[in-house]
Amino acid sequence: MPEPRDRATRKADLHSALTSPAADVWVATASPAAAPHLVPLSLAWIGDRIVIALEDRSVTARNISASGVARLAVGPTRDVAMIDVVLERSAGVDDDAPLGEAYAAQADWDPRGLAGYVFLVLRPTRIQAWRESNELAGRVLMRDGDWIV
Repeated sequence: MPEPRDRATRKADLHSALTSPAADVWVATASPAAAPHLVPLSLAWIGDRIVIALEDRSVTARNISASGVARLAVGPTRDVAMIDVVLERSAGVDDDAPLGEAYAAQADWDPRGLAGYVFLVLRPTRIQAWRESNELAGRVLMRDGDWIV
């Protein structure tokens, strides 16, 4: 088992994962009736926010719009970051040119021009990151929207 990383190293590793080209994220949501839903999506890290693009009538978009929250997972099982987010805003993919340009520059696709697609801008409120059991202590990197690193 590798030596545990300190929080600063975990934050740097997470930032690298979030800003890498074609970064992916698992997005977990729940319906108003508490039905769970989980999907993989592309993400862009723009101004300390996670931005995803999806159809506005998709289950994920409807769930996030209704509850205002989601839980995201980035990375493999043995190097994961769990990110609790709140919906900051939604924008049609052709309604915010700077956001669309930034998203397309990082993500592995460009949704601009697709009817019914939106960007959801998600603000992290809690972030945990760990590799192995020896990193469970100190896994919280952000609490109440503030980095503690």
